[in-house]
Amino acid sequence: MLTTAMIALTIVSRQQDTLSAVGGPAIVMGAIGLLLGLGLAFAARKFAVPRDPRMEAIEAVLPGANCGGCGFPGCAAYASAVVEGKAPVNGCAPAGAAAAAEIGRIMGAQVEEKEKQIAVILCNGGKSAVNAFNYNGPLSCKSAALVMNGQKSCSYGCLGFGDCIEVCSFNAMEMGDNGVPDIDPEMCVACGKCIEECPRNIITLWPESRKVIVSCSSRDKGGVARKACSVACIGCRKCAKVCPADAIEIDGFLAKINPEKCINCGLCASECPIGAIVDGIPVRPKAFIDSTCIGCTLCTRVCPTDAIEGSVKEKHQVIADKCIGCGQCVEKCPKKSIKMMGGVLAQRC
Repeated sequence: MLTTAMIALTIVSRQQDTLSAVGGPAIVMGAIGLLLGLGLAFAARKFAVPRDPRMEAIEAVLPGANCGGCGFPGCAAYASAVVEGKAPVNGCAPAGAAAAAEIGRIMGAQVEEKEKQIAVILCNGGKSAVNAFNYNGPLSCKSAALVMNGQKSCSYGCLGFGDCIEVCSFNAMEMGDNGVPDIDPEMCVACGKCIEECPRNIITLWPESRKVIVSCSSRDKGGVARKACSVACIGCRKCAKVCPADAIEIDGFLAKINPEKCINCGLCASECPIGAIVDGIPVRPKAFIDSTCIGCTLCTRVCPTDAIEGSVKEKHQVIADKCIGCGQCVEKCPKKSIKMMGGVLAQRC
């Protein structure tokens, strides 16, 4: 019994020695950690850089999409740039006009109103474009572009694999029946991600109110372009000749519309023999002149198709067959006697 008791005392003594050997350093390390933590906490409060409260207020207004469309890496960075005067108060496209106005109020700045921009694809080829070879690689535009510049005979057109659709954070794009992505103008916020993703650089931002677009990017001569795609612009200049606003110029063999000059008349689209110009107004309205007309003739001077007739100081009339629904007469009439009836009207914003 005595021997057993001595052995037990020896074991207990050794355990206490072990605890002392381990516990001592652990306590010391814990104390050091505590002191360092307290020191860091003190330094963080002592040397903290005060944050402008306007930054938090602006961040609360922003949608938090972190899309990068403003040119800054995230909403917080954009808010900081606004406060520092490095970014405009209306630089966040997804936020919209109401948020821009609120940010302007926070910053005490005047907000310049600007028209909403949407992404447009300057190609309508899709299934109308000829394939030069069968591509069997990854279903990606960027991958396809690395193989002999893509499978399409047209080296400028959409490759149709939808890389732009994949990067759209707002579900504004879907593949169209023609093999070219369709863009929903209501959902598009002009963040620019699709523009960055497109290896052909055929996506651009366009004023939402401008409904007539040259849906082609080919710079090949007419014969070459037509062999590659049945709806390619051939640079025939017919659109430029018929444009009443001088809004179209021919760059090489490609027609280009200046949205600042375009009046949405659609004459270029109707004149294009190929169908390279797309008119986004499916049904055009007709002008109607009511009895308050004073016969000033201002409307007759701006009508691009001579669709208005009448003598000075007499009520004018619209020749319906000639009216293309451009709305120029409505904007010019001093008495507001002209209204657009029926169809879909797209006026300059």
